[in-house]
Amino acid sequence: MSTLRRSVALHSLSALAIAIAGAASAADPEVDAAMLGLAARSGCTACHSVEPKQDADGRTPVGPPWRDVAARYYGVKDAQKQLVQTVLKGSSPYDSHWKGRAAGLAMPPNAVAISERDANRLVGWILSMDVR
Repeated sequence: MSTLRRSVALHSLSALAIAIAGAASAADPEVDAAMLGLAARSGCTACHSVEPKQDADGRTPVGPPWRDVAARYYGVKDAQKQLVQTVLKGSSPYDSHWKGRAAGLAMPPNAVAISERDANRLVGWILSMDVR
């Protein structure tokens, strides 16, 4: 595939991913598309979305939307490290600080679905979302 074709295809994919998921960081659509692709391949989008949304029956999502995660952890020391560990090892069902905002009680461990390096990239992207 030529460089021009690859570039056009990448930009088309970027535009489609942003249109489907809503603008994430708006700073770099190519990064947003890459991170949404990584999230989808790793199974994250089965429970999470970028923006808050409810299903057709008005139920809350299984996991909190990433924009809410970015807002909750904005300015929190070691948020990146803490959230990467949550992604890899899961969370406690007895410490659900998303009660009422997400239907799931705990996040399962995902180390089999995503590498630590990719979890760091994805969490960094989530935390970089504009929450103003």
